[in-house]
Amino acid sequence: MDPTVSEWLNLVFRWIHVLAGVMWIGHLWFFNFVNAQVAKTYDADSKKKVLPELMPRALYWFRWGAAYTWITGVLLLGIVYMAGNAMGGEMSSHLSGAIGIVVAIVSFFIYDVLWKQLKNEVAGAVVSLALFAVLLFIFSRFMGGRAVFIYAGSTFGTIMMMNVWMRIWPSQRKIIASVSGKAPAPDAAVPALAGLRSKHNTYMSVPLIFFMVANHFPTVYGSDYAWIAALIFVVVGWAITKFLYNKSATPAPAAY
Repeated sequence: MDPTVSEWLNLVFRWIHVLAGVMWIGHLWFFNFVNAQVAKTYDADSKKKVLPELMPRALYWFRWGAAYTWITGVLLLGIVYMAGNAMGGEMSSHLSGAIGIVVAIVSFFIYDVLWKQLKNEVAGAVVSLALFAVLLFIFSRFMGGRAVFIYAGSTFGTIMMMNVWMRIWPSQRKIIASVSGKAPAPDAAVPALAGLRSKHNTYMSVPLIFFMVANHFPTVYGSDYAWIAALIFVVVGWAITKFLYNKSATPAPAAY
């Protein structure tokens, strides 16, 4: 590909990627840190008035933000890393990049089965972190440190996007239809699933943003132990997310 064309495509796709990501993650945080607290104050009449108007509109931008973030992310991977031979490691960039994308998609189905079996959230988090550590180590065997960070982020992003389209949005449609009086009340497992997967996406979003930023800093990803650094930042990101959840439940955000 002509370098000038490649650079323009890089710019355009990166711009759209960031715009869509802000739309997606912004709504995700609104749902979890703002709306989740406000919804606790709704009575039955309030739910009937607010939810059918608010949720379809918010979920429209939410799910399409997720879709375009993921699509442009894959395009960027193709232009910058695979075609640009920037994967590092001994394996060809095209092959290692393709493997990374396939692994990210497969990871969702492993995650999905895992969380259908594990009912304890702490146990699920520990097992998930252990599996992610294995994945990062495997990535480090055939990718450079920068690519490890990029594909750590793309794995989280893929799981999050598929959560939106395959678990959260279908569940929310049933909930909205029920509140609107267009369908019977769904089984209790439906809102529970939507809430859990939205919570998971929130926990993944903070380290995901770190991976997006950190791949521009060789000091961070340049070590032979970049995969361990990536794992540490996942834990730090989860701790930050826990703090934000706790803060959202205090009176402080409602003060004016």
